[in-house]
Amino acid sequence: MMSLQEMSDRLEIQDLFSRYTYAIDERNWDGLDDVFTPDAFIDYTEAGGEKGQLPEIKRWLATAMERFPTFQHMVATHKLKLNGDTAESRTILFNPMVLRKDDGEDHVFFVGLWYNDKLVRTEKGWRIAERREEISYTYNTPQMAPAPAIADVVG
Repeated sequence: MMSLQEMSDRLEIQDLFSRYTYAIDERNWDGLDDVFTPDAFIDYTEAGGEKGQLPEIKRWLATAMERFPTFQHMVATHKLKLNGDTAESRTILFNPMVLRKDDGEDHVFFVGLWYNDKLVRTEKGWRIAERREEISYTYNTPQMAPAPAIADVVG
């Protein structure tokens, strides 16, 4: 049977993942400060993105996501290992996205992946210290230019 602390931790981490998806989907890049540790390492390379520290990734996301008029990040089924003030998780993400093509037509495609995270309890609550995406599948992905390089965005 789970202790009250474990139940609380699991609910707080579930809420943390929800805050991430809403920050991304609402393009609230500064909202990611309430999700990640200030020195978090984030690796989106497996899905064609970039990797780096939180401040760089926030600036990169603001540019890289401009070509998508809409998207949704839906997280589910968390495999969570709690260890006191640290945790590791593997979480499913289903991500429908819309790419606006040069002719103005919208192209819908889907990305399925896992987030592999290392989490820490801070004085402000649980935060993600490291996030690595792992692709499971894509469907109907259009041809598109690569995302901008982080060096070109952060400069």
